[in-house]
Amino acid sequence: MKRIIVKVGSNILTRSDGKPNVTNMSRLVDQIAHLHGLGYQVVLVSSGAVACGRGEIAPSHTLDDTAQRQLYSSIGQIKLINLYAQLFGSYGIVIGQVLTQKDNFSTTEAYKNQRSCMLTMLNNGVVPVVNENDTASLTELMFTDNDELSGIIATMLDADLLVILSNVEGIYNGSPSDPDSRLVPVVEPDKDLHDFIVPSRSSMGRGGMATKCGIALKVAREGIAVVVARGDRPSVLIDVIKNHSEIPCTYFKPS
Repeated sequence: MKRIIVKVGSNILTRSDGKPNVTNMSRLVDQIAHLHGLGYQVVLVSSGAVACGRGEIAPSHTLDDTAQRQLYSSIGQIKLINLYAQLFGSYGIVIGQVLTQKDNFSTTEAYKNQRSCMLTMLNNGVVPVVNENDTASLTELMFTDNDELSGIIATMLDADLLVILSNVEGIYNGSPSDPDSRLVPVVEPDKDLHDFIVPSRSSMGRGGMATKCGIALKVAREGIAVVVARGDRPSVLIDVIKNHSEIPCTYFKPS
């Protein structure tokens, strides 16, 4: 049985006004449900809670970054998980919410407990929907972003594949907005990509392409294949698994 970790970013899951992008979410769920029906075990690492919450409320006074994140995530996570429950429920698939933070991986006992919890879910046909617990995580105790979290989970669960869905096709040898930049189709485990990466980050999330590259290389060196692809591309997950070389994406070859 193949085990796949799918990480999807806020820019794919939410519209510019902060409302959930139901079209993209439905496409994503359709594909995961298809893979689930074929016997794949899928873990969904989903951003979007903070972005969804931001679209629901205007704070009555100025808040610092931590307070804003805690407020928005507490509201947005409910919207996000309820929508996932409805979409997966239409296929008869049960989901389980996993809100985690760095403390859950900080000791051997905590690490084993987190792993056991998620394996129990997978072995009972449940699709784990994972996100960092932003309501409880302080800045110094936070993951860099959900890219880092997805990499840790992929390694922890001995996954066969990590798919990072972004708002660009993959890794470019320059800025994706530069017409002279070209997509890098395959990255070898010993490749240094620092000269390629433009220091920018998602408009909705905390991460950026530099983080994705660093995590992807680290996971690939653990023997797990990684693909970075555009998340709003129709049937992107199915196409990646069928033959990633036939679609625009970046494939990090495992060691």
